[in-house]
Amino acid sequence: MLSLRQRALLGGLATGTLSVGVGTLVVFSYINTRVLEQFDETLRDRHTQLVVGLSATTDAPEALRDRMFDPAYGTPFSGRYWQVTDGDGATFTSASLFDETISEPAPLSEEAITWNTSGPDSEAVRSVFQKITFEDGTEWGVTVAESRLELIRERRAAQNNLLPVFGLVGLIGVAGSLLLMSAIVGPLRKLRADVAHRWDQGDDLKPADYPEEVSPLVEDLNQLLHRNREIVSGSRRQAADLAHALKTPTAILRNELTSLSDKGADTEPADEALNRIDAQLKRSLARMRASNTAELTHSRTDLSDSVARLSRLFSVMAEREGKSLTTVCENGLQVRMDTQDVEEVIGNLLDNALKWCRTTTHFTAKRVAGGIEICIEDDGPGIPKVAREGVLRSGGRLDTSVSGTGLGLAITVDLLNAYGCKLKLEKSANFGGLASHVFISSLT
Repeated sequence: MLSLRQRALLGGLATGTLSVGVGTLVVFSYINTRVLEQFDETLRDRHTQLVVGLSATTDAPEALRDRMFDPAYGTPFSGRYWQVTDGDGATFTSASLFDETISEPAPLSEEAITWNTSGPDSEAVRSVFQKITFEDGTEWGVTVAESRLELIRERRAAQNNLLPVFGLVGLIGVAGSLLLMSAIVGPLRKLRADVAHRWDQGDDLKPADYPEEVSPLVEDLNQLLHRNREIVSGSRRQAADLAHALKTPTAILRNELTSLSDKGADTEPADEALNRIDAQLKRSLARMRASNTAELTHSRTDLSDSVARLSRLFSVMAEREGKSLTTVCENGLQVRMDTQDVEEVIGNLLDNALKWCRTTTHFTAKRVAGGIEICIEDDGPGIPKVAREGVLRSGGRLDTSVSGTGLGLAITVDLLNAYGCKLKLEKSANFGGLASHVFISSLT
């Protein structure tokens, strides 16, 4: 379906084209009429000149050629002709007719008749004919004619002079269509931007800020924003309540397993099963929270603050194990993710890197084209290329010598997928271990 922008543009162009086309036809029709009127008026003037000349030479009509001074009358087939016929049927013509004659209409009245007829060599001409009776009683048929090619040339010249004007009018119409499109789409563009900003600020849209045609839509959007906020808030609250409700039973189970272990019972399988249950619940709750947040909100997080906070926390954990964490992060990084979700992603990746590194983990966050890239590298054993896809699946583990459920990376992938982001695992070019790359859309 065409966008409103395309509809407005195409509609404006169609209207402008139709207007210019119809205007061109109307003006050209008017021009043709005016040129014909001027052409006929010129013919009538020549007819009058011929009548005046004939009035002085009725007794010697051969002398009429000397009285008609237009050079075109003396050039054979020049396209301009005259002819007189006396009452006895004798015909006298201009030299341009070259012994040919022009047909005369049957006189319907004493008024001059203007009509289209044939000239010499079947040439199409426009002619003025009139029966004239002079004071000496002689009656003459007086004809002047001119080639219609001259009429066509005059029409084309007049039309060609106006073509640039219509071209300019067409360009003005296109410019008007673009301005009209901008004026129509502008409030909708503003509405789109306001929906995102007002969601972030928790404010409502103001119908008075928009044209009256858009105001009902703004009111509906306000209701939708309220409803979405309630859905997001309720979903996150339910997830938090569910997590809190599950913590008590799992804590009791852990205490019981600890008591049994202190009495010498083998509780390792039960511990592992309970860890997996905790991890699966954590993954499901994280996925539920991220899905609601990513789908229904325009979340934003100051990534630089989150990185600084997590770096301090994991640096302390690394020092306890005799390892080091170095961090390089640009200032003012803003990402389109909920704070809790982006910190869980970074936390899982840092936890995984510190768990498997030998001595060093390096964290980098920087701007790249179109967004922000997070890279966490370590000097551990890394992951073979053929096995990288497997570790991203639920519970995928390559080495069970280190405690864990194998769900940390799977949870990270779920959270990133909810926001349309991706996790890419590669070999670290700087440290030789694993390099985890995350690309996130930025706000700036």
